[in-house]
Amino acid sequence: MKQVIHNQALSQNADIRFLGKLLGDVIREYGGEELFKRIEYIRQTSVDRHRGIEGANDADRGLERLTLDDTLAFVRGFMLFSMLANLAEDREGLTSEHEDDLAAVMQRLTAKGISAEQAAEVLDNALIVPVLTAHPTEVMRKSMLDHRNRIAYLMKQRDLGRTESPEGDAIEPAIVRQIALLWQTRVLRRERLYVADEVEIALAYLRDVFLPVLPQLYARWERVLGYRTKSFLRPGSWIGGDRDGNPNVTADSLMLALKRASQTVLTDYLDQLHALGGELSISSELADVTEAVIKLAGHSGDANPARQDEPYRRAVTGIYARLAATYERIVGQAPPRHASVKAEPYANTEELRSDLVAIAHSLAQTGSLATGGALGRLIRAVETFGFHLATLDLRQNADVHERVVAELLKTAGVAEDYRSLTEDQRVALLRRELATPRLLSSPFAEYSDETNSELSIVRAAAKAHGLYGPACITTYIISKCESVSDLLEVKILLKEAGLYRGHPHSQTSIMVVPLFETIGDLENSAKVMSAWMSLPEIKSINEARGKQEVMVGYSDSNKDGGYLTSVWSLYQATQTLAKVFKEFGTTMQIFHGRGGAVGRGGGSSFAAIRAQPQGTVQGHIRITEQGEVIAAKYGTHDSAINNLEAMTSATLYASLNIPGATVANHAPFVTAMETLSQTAFKSYRGLVYETEGFKTFFRQMTPLREIAELKIGSRPASRTKSDRIEDLRAIPWVFSWAQARLMLPGWYGVGHALHSFADKGLLREMVQAWPFFKTTLDNMEMVLAKSDMDIAAHYAALVEDRSLADRIFNRIRDDWRMTQDSLLAATGQSRLLENNPALDKSIRLRLPYIEPLNLLQVELLKRYRAGENNPQVRDGLQLSINAIATALRNSG
Repeated sequence: MKQVIHNQALSQNADIRFLGKLLGDVIREYGGEELFKRIEYIRQTSVDRHRGIEGANDADRGLERLTLDDTLAFVRGFMLFSMLANLAEDREGLTSEHEDDLAAVMQRLTAKGISAEQAAEVLDNALIVPVLTAHPTEVMRKSMLDHRNRIAYLMKQRDLGRTESPEGDAIEPAIVRQIALLWQTRVLRRERLYVADEVEIALAYLRDVFLPVLPQLYARWERVLGYRTKSFLRPGSWIGGDRDGNPNVTADSLMLALKRASQTVLTDYLDQLHALGGELSISSELADVTEAVIKLAGHSGDANPARQDEPYRRAVTGIYARLAATYERIVGQAPPRHASVKAEPYANTEELRSDLVAIAHSLAQTGSLATGGALGRLIRAVETFGFHLATLDLRQNADVHERVVAELLKTAGVAEDYRSLTEDQRVALLRRELATPRLLSSPFAEYSDETNSELSIVRAAAKAHGLYGPACITTYIISKCESVSDLLEVKILLKEAGLYRGHPHSQTSIMVVPLFETIGDLENSAKVMSAWMSLPEIKSINEARGKQEVMVGYSDSNKDGGYLTSVWSLYQATQTLAKVFKEFGTTMQIFHGRGGAVGRGGGSSFAAIRAQPQGTVQGHIRITEQGEVIAAKYGTHDSAINNLEAMTSATLYASLNIPGATVANHAPFVTAMETLSQTAFKSYRGLVYETEGFKTFFRQMTPLREIAELKIGSRPASRTKSDRIEDLRAIPWVFSWAQARLMLPGWYGVGHALHSFADKGLLREMVQAWPFFKTTLDNMEMVLAKSDMDIAAHYAALVEDRSLADRIFNRIRDDWRMTQDSLLAATGQSRLLENNPALDKSIRLRLPYIEPLNLLQVELLKRYRAGENNPQVRDGLQLSINAIATALRNSG
């Protein structure tokens, strides 16, 4: 790959040229000249075809001459180039796009008459939470990502004009070393990930990125706003608490996740305190010290005569000792660095914060030591992360709760057949049970494994509240929530662990949150929440808490009704819910269950938040961050800062009543969207659920089965053993179509809707004037640009019934063309991404590298499915899945 970019029109990114050259050198050095020439020939002929060079289409692709050994090396080479290209583009984006940070947004807001005080008030009452999940879409091993992040660090040193790293390594040879390590690192996992592995992977991001970055960001925002806001941006996690369809998540894994998170954050605090003790060398002979600090120093137990005139150091010694004792109480072992004195542990984070603030107030007397610095960052960290690091959500399916509660009621002699009751009867029964202090479970009764498991979860949550504080678990999410009884059933389980009390006054320390996933669930969500918030005991709880969360699912609604109907149903549901919440005087907090791919709600977070219906954000938003998105957004400090700034800025912008922000022609737009959605829904459902043989077509055309064999997550690909599309998880559904370059979940049905809509002028007006519609089409346009019907045709040839394959594939291809033509007409473009040159450049750069990978994958699929048992065939196939996912960037 010596000339990896050569004379391509996309060669302006110097980082890609530089890193591509180094990769070529590594391949030549470690793979040999012959391998290098073969890979370079395949690359160059593919590039020539995509550049339209005369005769390139007739040239030998060079793939047929690859041995299996060569195939594995070739796929690794193209995958590593894609990884390095992703890194280079991320760096380019960080240096060229600053419109989304808070400072830039405040300038725009000021121009619209919004003051810094108004913005600070919104943020002071806000809650913004990126929630890390273990959804299996990250194909890269952590070892690969670590080498990539080291290259990013070295490239930053190179940007600064340094020839030598702070560690003393020459920059360019150090980068070559990391690329060589990548080349010689095994790409595929040999063993499936366990929940404990997923916990450690998430902890690496929380420890190495979120812990240092968030205090830095708060300090920056304080300077921008001229005001110190509360800690409104905090990390969350599902890893260790998400049991929906994953039998591997148990009470033990829940406690492991919480313990490791607490151990991580307390170790960080102790390290910061140790460094702070070294820094605060102030003598009481040279500076005034408050009584509070003198008192802390006196109680510290530090009697070292060398520090008798250094009250701050003695105070820090005492704080360190108390925190070390807290570590020992929570973790069950002494911290890595022992305290020099004995002390009582802190009861909660507020006690620790109070001691630190006392030091800060004393320092404020000394002028330039008044604000910021290491102490300021530590105080902010304690306010943000507590003793738990990241708030952990619980999640389970409503069907499980129904079975468990039915068994509890039957065993307790309360209801023989709860599941046969009507909804009204269920609600009445559950409310009666919640109002009494009597528990349903008994230590003398025998229960099913499922019931014992669910009871152990809520009991573990109660224990965790005592150890780490109530902020460690605040939310219990109910998948497949369809009714008020689904919500009350979880209250019953919480009550069994003392986490809900209905007598004499209703109170709870964990919020029950419905997840509305399908199109029908979204349409019914306002009715369910209205009935829920009408219950007197829930009114009382919401008044005390001040808010109620609702989660909306992008993935399953897309699989259920197609892209356009999904995004429109989500838009309408949140808008209608906002009206219901306003009637009840309760703040609405929407939790957006988004994935990386457009078919699962992916796309720009900034654009997505800005495009939310007016009045639905209200300063409160939580968003899932899944799989490959975590590494892309939070792999380095710079990328994390960029993305967290964008999330904060967009939330602020969407929460303010900005003059002129309301869409002027909204009513006709809504009517048009209703028509478009109905047409798209009918078209999508007609193909996916009503076409005979479609299930067979999908399973044979795409590498669905082979993706399920990748060891990239702890949970199964399907919730049940059924082969129905309805029972397939959304991730493998989207992942499979992406590999085959059809990307069907991200566009199918929209072409029919746009094409058949009579008023084309109104569509063009909607693109120009309505952020929601523009964002919807922008995301779909990216999907269309990454799809390739010619390549998809090779996958369609894998379908055994040729008549079935031709009938369905021709239908899909015709709709793709209709979708592209209709989108171009609505956006006024002559080709895809004409109005987005940066994204156009990014995708065009990748296409010559993805095509050979797809063609190789098809051949390997043929051999693998024919029963060829050579391990290299299996490894080559799995490597190709990794490589294509890396090149496409958003795999699932």
